[in-house]
Amino acid sequence: MFTGIVSDVGTVAQTERRGDVRFTIETAYDLESIAIGASISCSGVCLTVVEKGANDFAVDVSAETLSRSTLGNWKDGSRINLERSLAMGDELGGHLVSGHVDALGKVVSLEAEGDSVRFTFHAPAEIAPFVAEKGSIAIDGCSLTVNAVEDDADGCSFGINIIPHTQEVTTFGTLQAGDAVNLEIDMLARYMQRMLESRHGRATG
Repeated sequence: MFTGIVSDVGTVAQTERRGDVRFTIETAYDLESIAIGASISCSGVCLTVVEKGANDFAVDVSAETLSRSTLGNWKDGSRINLERSLAMGDELGGHLVSGHVDALGKVVSLEAEGDSVRFTFHAPAEIAPFVAEKGSIAIDGCSLTVNAVEDDADGCSFGINIIPHTQEVTTFGTLQAGDAVNLEIDMLARYMQRMLESRHGRATG
């Protein structure tokens, strides 16, 4: 479990293709404090540390995960958002994030708004009902607040303002229109939708 507060931007140092794909990721984390088997959110995907060195760690990624996330686009030199798993007593600075990608989204546009940048993203139809104004969403592992939502035939477009600090300490400073992003909907919205569907089913059954 994570909070969506990125604590380091790592770099893919090596890609090794075998049965799965092994990525070696350079990081500023103190690797002495990270155990083999620990979970780390890598641009919104919960991955398991299988090896570690002095300043890097390795993760194995299945073909399924590669096909359903932006990890399939990773290459040596790719920059990724990192967050260590939540420990009991840690501050919940963002919102509860599981590290399971619900869908791939896309950057539609970027526009300067004062010192911030207004990003417009597109979400596919299967998760559009879970994207709500003033609600939370995780994009590439970063907990963000939705400012506005507009439905369309293929899903919805939604706007988010990224402040300068977030641009500096995450990969948002390098995102461009057309880039794919990992989306994870708020788990509270997921359960609320399930409750509404269950009530509707009982009422019409």
